[in-house]
Amino acid sequence: MGDYILCQTRRAEKPFYLQPVRLNIYSVEELCYFLVNDLYLVDSSVFCEGLAEWLENEAGLSKLAVRLRPKLSRYTDIQELIYPVLKEINYLTYDEMKKFSAAIQVYHNESACMRERKKGDSLARNGILADAIQVYQDLIHRIEKAEPGREIPESDFSLIPVLYHNLGCAFSRLFQMEKAAECFWEAYRWTGSNEDLCTYMLAYRSIKTPLEYQSRLAELGVEEEVRKEINDRLDDFRRRPERQVYIQDIDEILTKLTEEYHRSTGS
Repeated sequence: MGDYILCQTRRAEKPFYLQPVRLNIYSVEELCYFLVNDLYLVDSSVFCEGLAEWLENEAGLSKLAVRLRPKLSRYTDIQELIYPVLKEINYLTYDEMKKFSAAIQVYHNESACMRERKKGDSLARNGILADAIQVYQDLIHRIEKAEPGREIPESDFSLIPVLYHNLGCAFSRLFQMEKAAECFWEAYRWTGSNEDLCTYMLAYRSIKTPLEYQSRLAELGVEEEVRKEINDRLDDFRRRPERQVYIQDIDEILTKLTEEYHRSTGS
């Protein structure tokens, strides 16, 4: 939600709270941006009576509110709710609408597990890391406990290493590197790929001594090619220029970091 949005409609005095991304919005354009870019986060907390009231009383779109209200209680087909909002202000061009319609079709054809995984990805992309972690953990537990072919499609089991990898990334962004390394290890156990091994060893290196790191490399029999890839990535990280911070900027930086932490953890 960080891009500039040119508003065609009036800006509301009171905001509507987008619960999935924990943000207040003040225009229908901002609502449309969310609907298009975070399709997998659209739920009944967004399309609710509160939204209809906001559209009617704050955004000056009473006719749109009237069209939406009969559909809110049943909340069955997501496109029946989204399209009227997008079309109200012609938010998308013809080509953009075709592309979005294709995305809606993909959404409809996906399994429940795939949609949930993409919901976690959207939460992580928006920095709502605690919620993303919960989604990933719940979905891993659900898939691992399910009976293939009956409770969930067999193809959904291929999501497990991806879920562990993305879970590890979410933990790492919260600087919980022990948990991140555990998740990357689980992803590697599922795939056995050099890429997942490399990611695991990078996380392992961040929490262990050089001696422990070298011992782990030997224990796992990591090939020289993979070791070189890990070292290249470490060297690349070391070469990145450090950002210079001035004393007068510290309060602003700390305030921003605190806000981001509370938003990402929900605390």
